[in-house]
Amino acid sequence: MTAQAKKSEKTSFLTAIVRKQIFIPIAALLILAIFNFIVDPSFFDITLKPSSDGYKVFSGNLISILDSGSELAILAIGMTLVTAASRGQDISVGAAMAISGSVILRLLCGTGEHPESLQTPIIVAFLISCLVAMAFGAFNGVLVSIFKIQPMVATLILFTAGRSIAAWINNNELPVAHDKSFWAFGNFISGVPIPTPVFIAVICFIIIALVMKYTTLGLYAQSVGINEKTSRLNGLNPALIKFITYVILGLCVSVAGFIKVARIGTINYSVIAKDIEMDAILAVALGGNSLSGGKFSITASVLGAYVIQFLTTTLYKLNVNSEALPAYKAVVVILLVVLSAPIVREKTAALFKRLRSPLKAESKG
Repeated sequence: MTAQAKKSEKTSFLTAIVRKQIFIPIAALLILAIFNFIVDPSFFDITLKPSSDGYKVFSGNLISILDSGSELAILAIGMTLVTAASRGQDISVGAAMAISGSVILRLLCGTGEHPESLQTPIIVAFLISCLVAMAFGAFNGVLVSIFKIQPMVATLILFTAGRSIAAWINNNELPVAHDKSFWAFGNFISGVPIPTPVFIAVICFIIIALVMKYTTLGLYAQSVGINEKTSRLNGLNPALIKFITYVILGLCVSVAGFIKVARIGTINYSVIAKDIEMDAILAVALGGNSLSGGKFSITASVLGAYVIQFLTTTLYKLNVNSEALPAYKAVVVILLVVLSAPIVREKTAALFKRLRSPLKAESKG
């Protein structure tokens, strides 16, 4: 094989990679990894340190990224489906997490702020919070699918009122669940060195992957997002598909809210999950998914969530002022989102194609 032919094959391979939807989040992770390796190689150190209970657990920036990014990764799953089907985003997930967490603590603590023991089994409190969060998801779904309200406007209602509802559930008190078995869901299970939220995120990802593989939900959501009228002519019910995606997002919200309150055993209504809805939307965008609906990749969105967490951890490691953090984060994320835009990928692929054409001509000559 001639040198020109080898170059042509290499260029063709690069073109194929760039066209892959998952390329941008993987490339972003690699760039952040290389940057941190150059600035401080110890960034990737993982050590075993004793926990407060005396057993050893993994500690390090990478563990922190996997742990802290769990809630965002779970939300990205539901947000991806909502975006694909409804061609819009839900900006109420942070407020809904506050409601879900408040319901859990209300059930676990009862009427007391600092009960000596849990008043309700953890599994019962979690399942009821799931039903509540799914009900609010259904509320948003009805506004979008039945009343045809633009998603961001429809979810603005819960975004505005959600934290007040969360405070009302507990009479504006801050209950604290002291039970260590509850804390384990947001931290570590005794004797297990990996944070529990990482396992929960993996389980959620496996479940949605199985749903996508063995049901037609993904295909239907994509079809409705691409062309609602055509999907209706093909026998689909667009309103029902949109409604289901919002209910699924509600379920994701309840799981993320459960992890969030289990981390510290209490809740701060105005701070919990603050601005997480913006990060969830950015995770979808970083995954190369069109924010106007249609084709999607949940795997890419989950990777996008960890890119955002990787970036956040990197900025903290560089001692960036917490007040300036959003500004630095916004600049980098905007750059990544622009690079992940379909038109940019198409232009890049076209560039590689033009570079490949002379090589093909030379190899034939």
